Amino acid sequence: MMKFLFMMIFMIPLCFMKNMFWLVQMMLFFMMFLFMNLNLNIMCFFNMSYMFYCDIISFGLILLSIWICSLMIMAGESLFKLNFYFNFFLFNVIFLLIMLYLTFSVLNLLLFYFFFEASLIPTLLLIIGWGYQPERIQAGMYLLFYILFGSLPLLMGIIYIFNDLNTMTIYFLKFFNMNMYLLYISMIFAFLVKMPMYFVHLWLPSAHVEAPISGSMILAGIMLKLGGYGLLRVMIFLQEVNLKLNYIWIIISLVGGLFISMKCFCQVDMKSLIAYSSVAHMSMVIGGIMVMNYWGFIGSYILMISHGLCSSGMFCLANINYERLHSRSLYINSGMMNFMPSMSLWWFLLLSSNMAAPPSLSLLGEISLINSLVSWSNISMILLMMISFFSAGYSLYLYSYIQHGKYFQGLYSFYVWFISWVFIIIFALISFKYDNFKGWFYFYLILNKK
Repeated sequence: MMKFLFMMIFMIPLCFMKNMFWLVQMMLFFMMFLFMNLNLNIMCFFNMSYMFYCDIISFGLILLSIWICSLMIMAGESLFKLNFYFNFFLFNVIFLLIMLYLTFSVLNLLLFYFFFEASLIPTLLLIIGWGYQPERIQAGMYLLFYILFGSLPLLMGIIYIFNDLNTMTIYFLKFFNMNMYLLYISMIFAFLVKMPMYFVHLWLPSAHVEAPISGSMILAGIMLKLGGYGLLRVMIFLQEVNLKLNYIWIIISLVGGLFISMKCFCQVDMKSLIAYSSVAHMSMVIGGIMVMNYWGFIGSYILMISHGLCSSGMFCLANINYERLHSRSLYINSGMMNFMPSMSLWWFLLLSSNMAAPPSLSLLGEISLINSLVSWSNISMILLMMISFFSAGYSLYLYSYIQHGKYFQGLYSFYVWFISWVFIIIFALISFKYDNFKGWFYFYLILNKK
């Protein structure tokens, strides 16, 4: 595991050299293929050392992190073209990848907390430094204070565990059972904010809307999965308390997921709609983890991976539309199939994956989660049916509104303006030829009319 860490650290000087933008991206792709070839043991921990380890959960999430960070650089091509601090942008992405890699692979619980919080800093810099609107400062503060407020109890809980058990190694904590309500709340609240759970989700839509494309991709692809990863790790030694209190989180998640799904139909901003759909999907993941059975754990892990892939892809497509039309409004982006027919296929594939259509990985995850939640309570079937139905509904709403219908006439405004000026100049030149004074007078009149 250390070899990949050193490879990422030695990529940092490349960020500040000339003409190294695409080389850094190719190096990340190369590192991803190297990481894929690790000897993977699904049943237990592997590649263990004093500080690092890997298992199937860490393996998938690290692979997803490297993949999305390499795609972030590709999506941030406009920064390279405009020469907009792209060296610092590359450094930010590599530093964020190092923090995520260490978060998913470190053995010590205190180090896990440290890197879990450190990944917030480059994300905040991405939002504030390369965001689009002045409101990005407020969105950054939302993100910072929500996550820091939830994280302080987690630090207190980790210190208490060390005082009580004399170990903070994640591997050894499975041999203990901590039956304490206050410890349980303090340990899981930070992860529920990060997921985010309904009631503590308000930072996510504002952060997504104000973030640049790279910030949105990393938020949707990885940052939400940090919460799920933390829950999967700490539930091992908090099983007894969780079996008594899990109904609270499952009810909040499922009812909140239904409300958020309906709220998606009220959105007119593409990014905002995709961000709210992320909250709805993560509500099912929280439910699956809290049920504490095998189906729920497997389903939540699969849905985290699939959502990380398809959600970051949808944000990338929304940004491609934004770069061309300079608007994220559904009204202005309607009828895009006329202008970008090839893009329509990508929207269809990613939105069908978002609504868990059959060929996608999301279908497998949602089936597992529905199995686990229905085995916990038959009544949850009603909420799950409605969440799944509305998930398909808002995906179709987004696709049909963007791709079909009458296109916005203002798309031609620049070309109409340009052609009208050409005709004005030709008319003025012709009139100059016949009568110089009249020509100037007509030209003046036309300019004033325009």
